[in-house]
Amino acid sequence: MSGTQAGRRRHDLWVRAPRVLKSSSFRLALLYMSLLSISVGILLSFIYWSTAGFMDRQTDATIGAEIQGLAEQYRERGLPGLSTVIQERITRDPAGAGLYILADADLKPVLGNLDRWPAGFLDTSGWMRFRLRNRGPDHAEEHAARGQVFRLRGDLLLLVGRDVRDLERTRRVILDALTWGLAMTAALALLGGWVLSQRVLRRLEAINQTSREIMEGDLSRRIPVGGSDDDFDQLAAGLNQMLARIESLMAGVRQVSDNIAHDLRTPLTRLHTKLELLRAELGDTHPARAIAEQTIADAEELLTTFNALLRIARIEAGGRRAAFAPVDLVPLVEDLAELYEPVAAEREQYLTVSAPRDAWVIGDRDLLFQALGNLVDNAVKYTPEGGRIDLRLAGIEQAILIEIADNGPGIPEQLRAEVFRRFFRADHSRSTPGSGLGLSLVQAVIQLHGAAIELLDNAPGLRVRVRLERGAAPETDPAQPTAPTGQPG
Repeated sequence: MSGTQAGRRRHDLWVRAPRVLKSSSFRLALLYMSLLSISVGILLSFIYWSTAGFMDRQTDATIGAEIQGLAEQYRERGLPGLSTVIQERITRDPAGAGLYILADADLKPVLGNLDRWPAGFLDTSGWMRFRLRNRGPDHAEEHAARGQVFRLRGDLLLLVGRDVRDLERTRRVILDALTWGLAMTAALALLGGWVLSQRVLRRLEAINQTSREIMEGDLSRRIPVGGSDDDFDQLAAGLNQMLARIESLMAGVRQVSDNIAHDLRTPLTRLHTKLELLRAELGDTHPARAIAEQTIADAEELLTTFNALLRIARIEAGGRRAAFAPVDLVPLVEDLAELYEPVAAEREQYLTVSAPRDAWVIGDRDLLFQALGNLVDNAVKYTPEGGRIDLRLAGIEQAILIEIADNGPGIPEQLRAEVFRRFFRADHSRSTPGSGLGLSLVQAVIQLHGAAIELLDNAPGLRVRVRLERGAAPETDPAQPTAPTGQPG
């Protein structure tokens, strides 16, 4: 694998890592890992308790057997006999694990293989745990020991114990093995959860990617099927059947719309033409001329509404994405201002433009011009005489912001989500011409470009903010001459 491919794989892994950590499958794997770790921990704790407890009980049994033997010697032969037996055991195994010390009332050693009475905790049954220094070359090292204390006649104390350093080492080895086993179990469970989550996330991402492409208008897209006939494949097969049915229904609706376009647009156009001919023949003084003009206006409104509905349907179908190309919004906004400036001047409104040197996006220039034109037209229409309309462009990181602000009546906050519905008109706008489709068309164009639109309070008035993803400027063909700055090309 080349360095570039390895770097790309590391980058992809780094990008996917937060999504994997947030996924429900990884959280489920974490829950499974926790339950598995707790179960393994309980099992290993039982094994440790059983093993270490067995060794402790074996040590205590050995000490008990020695004490029983010494007690018999003490009963039969008294203190001299007891002292002789202890000395024989020490002589027979000088470096063994057996510990013996006979001390007086002041805890001064009388005999045994310990040079002093050990310091340790003595429980109610006479058992003691204490620490011993090595009797070998390294006297600095300490290790554990365990014994039992008996009081003899004459205020003498006898301690019989065992050096349990080997037991401690064995217990430490077992504990380390169990700890590493638990850690490896948790690590393997976590790794398995990560791998499983990535696999599930890839399948879900394929479904999400297909859904996004369908929402962008490509109804022919289908969810890929892995061929394993697992739950995801069955889900994908069911969704694909549903998508096929939706595509069939949408194709039927589109066919009906096309039929309406061919069957109704032509009669409406002929009706409009005949009405204009009728108006021309009636003359300026004919009593029916006003009725003819009103009928022509109604026919034009019908044609406008009809064309707007068809245009919105075609935009929402996503067919215009094939015409996407780099678009510089600066000249587009300047053309909008030039188009609406005379209309604003007639109403004594101030139309200002603020734009950077360039603002490139990827999209359909005609649709963007129409959508932004609808927003500017609304601002001019609803801003009172002497009002102000600001058209601003700004670049932020990977996006271009377009703001159209006015100081008109604005839109109440509770209605801002409703104004994008078709034929919706607020109360204050019912007296003005229009069909209530302008903002619906704007929303369709914005969604086609994968952009976002917000309606904000301008205090007073309305501020419309459109956020478009920044695009790269087209590369200049070196074979074509470039016009100097400030001169037509």
